[in-house]
Amino acid sequence: MLQLFHSPASPFVRKVMVVLHETGQIGDVEIRAANVSPLGSGDPVLSHNPLGKIPALVRPDGPALYDSRVICRYLDHRARAGLYPEARLWETLTLEATADGIMDAAVLMVYEGRVRDEAMRSVAWLDAQWSKVTRTLDAVEGRWMPHLAGRMDAGQIALGCALSYLDFRHGDRDWRGARPALTRWHEKISDRPSFAATKPPET
Repeated sequence: MLQLFHSPASPFVRKVMVVLHETGQIGDVEIRAANVSPLGSGDPVLSHNPLGKIPALVRPDGPALYDSRVICRYLDHRARAGLYPEARLWETLTLEATADGIMDAAVLMVYEGRVRDEAMRSVAWLDAQWSKVTRTLDAVEGRWMPHLAGRMDAGQIALGCALSYLDFRHGDRDWRGARPALTRWHEKISDRPSFAATKPPET
């Protein structure tokens, strides 16, 4: 059986969980709680991913897989689900990378507040990370809506998880702003059973 090192608050883990639900493989995976930190950890995930990051997927027939993009591609291949359609593969991969970049910046903002000593926190650095997010969201609103209107793919899943993470951890910043098309799209994808089943905790 596959084993997934998991934290319900991680947007990268959520992306994998959504793929598991969308491809009908959730019953093939044992979920293992992971407690990782950017400052290092003795968590068992280190024996499978030396970077100490989640998600990590342990397979019975090969070495563990990480990061989330590799895992999602593996799960899609395993189920032959078509979440990386050949006809628009490069667009799907680029959108997935774009969404992951949003998540990276948003997670780094959380770490700045939780891990760094208060006296060392940088408002300018936080603002720079948020600028990456807003600049990228503007690009998605302006260039990617036709792709988002197409058949569900891995890029759309990643973007849905990224936007939901902004609500989860940075809701006071209101990413929606002047992005009505992206706002409507996020409302629609959030209603999918796979997203409803993987919502992070309220805390």
